[in-house]
Amino acid sequence: MFYKKFGKRFLDLLLSTLAIVILSPVLLVVAILVRIKLGSPVLFHQERPGRNEKIFTLCKFRTMTDKRDEKGNFLPDADRLTKFGKLLRATSLDELPELFNIWKGDMSIIGPRPLLVSYLPWYTEEERLRHTVRPGLTGLAQVSGRNFLDWDSRLSKDVEYVKKLSFAMDIKVLVKTVTVVFSRDEVAEDTSVSEGNLAEIRKKRQEAQV
Repeated sequence: MFYKKFGKRFLDLLLSTLAIVILSPVLLVVAILVRIKLGSPVLFHQERPGRNEKIFTLCKFRTMTDKRDEKGNFLPDADRLTKFGKLLRATSLDELPELFNIWKGDMSIIGPRPLLVSYLPWYTEEERLRHTVRPGLTGLAQVSGRNFLDWDSRLSKDVEYVKKLSFAMDIKVLVKTVTVVFSRDEVAEDTSVSEGNLAEIRKKRQEAQV
C-alpha cells in the first residue's frame, strides 16, 4: 500500500529525472535527426486519458511525414511512415519524450499504456480499472505480447497489473521491457493491435448482440 501511494511516484520522479539528464544527448541527437528527416514539428502531441480518466497531452518524437493527397488529406499511416520512423519505433526512441510526462506526474514508468480518448466509452467496468493508476511508459501488456495480443487479452493484462501492483511487479515488467527493447522483439505501435481499432471492434460486437 505504501509503495502504491507514495513509493511509486517517488521512484518515477527520481528515475525520470536521472534518465532525462543521462539521456539528454540522445534526446538532442534524435530531435535534430527528426527535424532533418521528417521536418517540423519535431514532437508529436496527442491527448490521452490518464489516471481517473483525466486528459493529458502525450509527447513523443514524430515518426511520420505530413504527406497529403491531392485533396489535402493525410495519406494513410503506412505511406507516411518512413524507414527512419520505423527505426525510431523499433528502438522505442520515439517514446523518450514521455519521460517529461512522467516527471510532470501525468504518467508512470510502469503502468497500462495510455490509449486513445475515443476508446473511453468502450471499456467494460472491469477494464476501467486500468485508469485508477497512472498510465505507463511500458506495462505488463507490452511485455506480454504487445500487438500479438487481441484487445480483450491486452486489457485483461492491464487490469491484472492494477490488481497486482507492487514494487516486485514493477521491477519484473521493467526488466522484461529492457529485454524486449534490446532484442527488438514484439515491437509495435501502442495505439493499435492486430485486431484493429478498439472502438470499431466493440461497436460491431455490440451491434451483433442486438
